[in-house]
Amino acid sequence: MAREQTRYVCQQCGAVHAKWAGRCDDCGGWNTLAEEAARLGPGLRGGKSRALAFVGLEGGSEANPRRVSGLAEFDRVSGGGLVPGSALLVGGDPGIGKSTLLLQVAAALAQGKGGTALDGVYISGEESLDQIRLRAQRLGIMAAPVRLAAATGVRDIAAALDRPDAPGLVVIDSIQTMYLDTLDSAPGTVGQVRASAQELIRIAKARGFTVMLVGHVTKDGLIAGPRVLEHMVDTVLYFEGERGHQFRILRAVKNRFGPTDEIGVFAMTDAGLAEVPNPSALFLGERRTPVSGAAVFAGIEGTRPMLVEVQALVAPSSYGTPRRAVVGWDGNRLAMLLAVLEARCGVAVGAKDVYLNVAGGLRIAEPAADLAVAAALVSALTFTPVPAETVIFGEIGLSGEIRPVGQPEPRLKEAAKLGFASAWVPPRPAAGKAAAGEHGIAVHELGHLSELVARFEDGARPRMQGPDRRAQGGGRP
Repeated sequence: MAREQTRYVCQQCGAVHAKWAGRCDDCGGWNTLAEEAARLGPGLRGGKSRALAFVGLEGGSEANPRRVSGLAEFDRVSGGGLVPGSALLVGGDPGIGKSTLLLQVAAALAQGKGGTALDGVYISGEESLDQIRLRAQRLGIMAAPVRLAAATGVRDIAAALDRPDAPGLVVIDSIQTMYLDTLDSAPGTVGQVRASAQELIRIAKARGFTVMLVGHVTKDGLIAGPRVLEHMVDTVLYFEGERGHQFRILRAVKNRFGPTDEIGVFAMTDAGLAEVPNPSALFLGERRTPVSGAAVFAGIEGTRPMLVEVQALVAPSSYGTPRRAVVGWDGNRLAMLLAVLEARCGVAVGAKDVYLNVAGGLRIAEPAADLAVAAALVSALTFTPVPAETVIFGEIGLSGEIRPVGQPEPRLKEAAKLGFASAWVPPRPAAGKAAAGEHGIAVHELGHLSELVARFEDGARPRMQGPDRRAQGGGRP
């Protein structure tokens, strides 16, 4: 009898080694190699092989309509609804609301809020049935026909799902608690997560139901387990948010059936997650009187225009090395912007502490926020507020020029809808200028960063006397 082959798999990165070692050569982790049996396919064991049947690109198959949940924010991120036979992976920090979100989605589909009712089951490996019922009672969805089960064995789950009358939706909470008894490793290890997910996805595609997997994240914010897990599923969603804020952002980072730049905004309440159809009004709800160091940025998240407040604080440094603290933006881009302000516009800010914050817990990634950040920094430095009811957007180059950005018209339209009267924008073509006049918003075009600084210069000169002026070495504000 042939000896069964074994291999050693790193439980952090999934790298496979031929023999055991104290340190993984790929990720550098210590004592992370675990022995696993190398499972070979039937053809590799000497069994009969089956020839593949190839088909052409032409031809069709019966198109199954998407399964709309009725939760507009979730449907937006998923690409318009759930695709039959697909697998979704939802990750997020502990306690952020992953289980709450998926239970609400399962209840909405079971109740037919999107048009057609869908039979759904919720399988939990972390909570008991009574705990799930308590959450459903708090969410007000006790009447939803969702079937519950508490199980961790993939063999038992497969026996219940791999049948002709399989449900239309299966929620697994979470994939790190599932295990296959054919592997010797513990639940949550790389081998167990990979094998369990592979088996569940295989059944989902064979039976045509949608499987939604909850994934734990590491301290670095990545989904725990092997990276191949994200390659196996069709859609990867991250549920983000700050514990100090009620807002939650559902963001797609991979979607085979839809865009990957859409976001859904929710607010965590006592009755669960509430949809936020107009995030701009929510993120700007705390604005009262104009203060220095605050600017409103008109951004785009996917196809949705969104207005958010950017806050900056410039203070004298008490240490030899000035501090740069950034929340919600790229710290490297802030360093570049400070260098452009000082080199191209003469704004002496290098010796001061700089703090930058995006209000509401939102994270901005697009370069169009450069001009709004620069306006907030110069406003904080000169103690001059940005003019009231003004939105700002534009990308800044290393030479100080302000470059055009994509989709300016939806940004201006959203600003006009929320009552903003003026906008500071990059230069635009004649067609864009004509369209902006229809929104009833006054547009001021800026071609260079020095033009932005000049707008604060007149009001800043009386304030730049005394200690602040001497600290800057007599430079321009």
